Amino acid sequence: MKILVVDDERDVQFLFEQKFRKEIRSGFHNFIFAFSGEEALKELEAMPREELLILSDINMPGMSGLDLLEKVKDKYRTPPPCVMMITAYSDEHNRKEANRLGADDFLTKPVDFVSLKEKLETLNL
Repeated sequence: MKILVVDDERDVQFLFEQKFRKEIRSGFHNFIFAFSGEEALKELEAMPREELLILSDINMPGMSGLDLLEKVKDKYRTPPPCVMMITAYSDEHNRKEANRLGADDFLTKPVDFVSLKEKLETLNL
């Protein structure tokens, strides 16, 4: 499964690579990292159209994760990417806005990697 992780905190890359090292080595997951919404859009433009999961932080400088979600859901419809929003804030406003914009799931920081792995297993990507 190809997974685009979007977060302005660069240590997220190391964390995901550690938590998913077995899946990465086996080729089960292919992670791509972008450190801003703008960088994520550039990555998406360069990718072939294929099944994709996007895990995006909401609160980032510049383009927020919600802005990115809106652009992704508007532009990439075939096949539509699955988008899970991640935030340190579990406030109801962000959750409602993410749902309104078409988020497929909503996760809070710190990410529960056991739960995330279970969710990934149930996706049909």
